[in-house]
Amino acid sequence: MSDRSTVSVKRGVFGLDEKTAMRCADSAPALLEQAAEQTRESRQRPSAILLAMSARNRRLPRHRAWPLTTTDINECLGPYMSRVTDLRFLTGHDRGTIVLGAEWIAPMLRNYGRSMHPDMVGFRIDVHPVDATERAATRAVLRAQALPQLHEWITQAITADETWQLTPHQHYWRLTDGHLTHRDEA
Repeated sequence: MSDRSTVSVKRGVFGLDEKTAMRCADSAPALLEQAAEQTRESRQRPSAILLAMSARNRRLPRHRAWPLTTTDINECLGPYMSRVTDLRFLTGHDRGTIVLGAEWIAPMLRNYGRSMHPDMVGFRIDVHPVDATERAATRAVLRAQALPQLHEWITQAITADETWQLTPHQHYWRLTDGHLTHRDEA
């Protein structure tokens, strides 16, 4: 019986011999630093993770298409893209004439003083699908008019006073018969 107890003591708590346990202990700090670096990178550019969307992973019917790409939005916003916490290419039901939406996610919610997680505070951009036959024409209008207006709206929001920044805001672009309109909505 003494032989068995000696073996179990040498094997350690997790059944590892001493050399294996030392190798694990030596590599643990490097693994922890690698995980911390990945976390820091994802917090600095949360949109980078959200922007990776395969064209093959569309989940849209063949007769529908998104009028903008992530490249279009990146080119328009430039450094402000780091303020975008969520970029979504919507696949749900048709929202009528809405082709692009932007929302300011405020740090404070209106309900009983609860606050928003800091990683969620920022801008959310929604690209709505359109008929595939109208994609090229819609894209041209959005690139020429809506994206510069989106850039301006985000610029004004960043420099807005505290009252504006503490409340949520939504802005929509609607395309009806080739005519683009936009406005803030509650």
